[in-house]
Amino acid sequence: MELDNMPPPVAPFLKWAGGKRWLAERHLSMFPSATSRYIEPFLGSASIFFSLRPRVAFLSDANPRLIECYEQIRDESEAVQGLLTEHQRLHSTEHYYFVRSTKYETAAERAAQFLYLNRTCWNGLYRVNKRGEFNVPKGTKNSVVLPNDDFFAVSKVLKVAKISCCDFETALAEAKSDDLVYVDPPYTVQHNFNGFLKYNENIFSWSDQVRLRDAVIFAASKGARVVVSNAAHSSVIDLYAGIGETHFVKRNSVLAASSARRGEVDEIMVII
Repeated sequence: MELDNMPPPVAPFLKWAGGKRWLAERHLSMFPSATSRYIEPFLGSASIFFSLRPRVAFLSDANPRLIECYEQIRDESEAVQGLLTEHQRLHSTEHYYFVRSTKYETAAERAAQFLYLNRTCWNGLYRVNKRGEFNVPKGTKNSVVLPNDDFFAVSKVLKVAKISCCDFETALAEAKSDDLVYVDPPYTVQHNFNGFLKYNENIFSWSDQVRLRDAVIFAASKGARVVVSNAAHSSVIDLYAGIGETHFVKRNSVLAASSARRGEVDEIMVII
């Protein structure tokens, strides 16, 4: 992809487990150019979207709270920012657990709650129990409003996007010729349980990985350019064997509780 004439990137406002800021910083040139839309069906922190800044986009995720937060930042950024500033003023251990347990009535309040918890919980992890209740404990960070926050700029960038809560297959079915699709699913591998199995309402299973591979092939058959990030595990590599080009890229592992267990790990990028 030609990067010289691209608009400057905008910093993601969320921290997300498995987020791709590192990929945007190191490997953005690996993404093919597209003349139509950008499609991202596993939105997370949207690091690639904010770095590429496409003219038209379709952003989606199966997490309704995540999607609601993006919609509110796009449409009601001033209201969300004001509520977040109030959370900063009140922030404490007691306030964190009060906010975590509160059922807010308005979409702007829920978006500010989502963002507040994201910034102050342990490692920015999003985890819910079987009742759909967010249950991540308070982390060590106390900064709720960040120096580089620019919700006006984020809102402006997001206004080019249709944002939808839907299954990835629905989003990929919309892909057409000259679209650029970036797919970054949860890293489930064959014969291995997802580490969040006991917490989440809906688990991204190996059968979902197979269903995703088939949806990617269908999108590519319609002329879309597709980039898939995934685990560099033999089962995943075999799943995409013969489909596009597989590249290995390294990232830093930061989620382990012990620093001794952190280090560089491989991921794959399949470019179709």
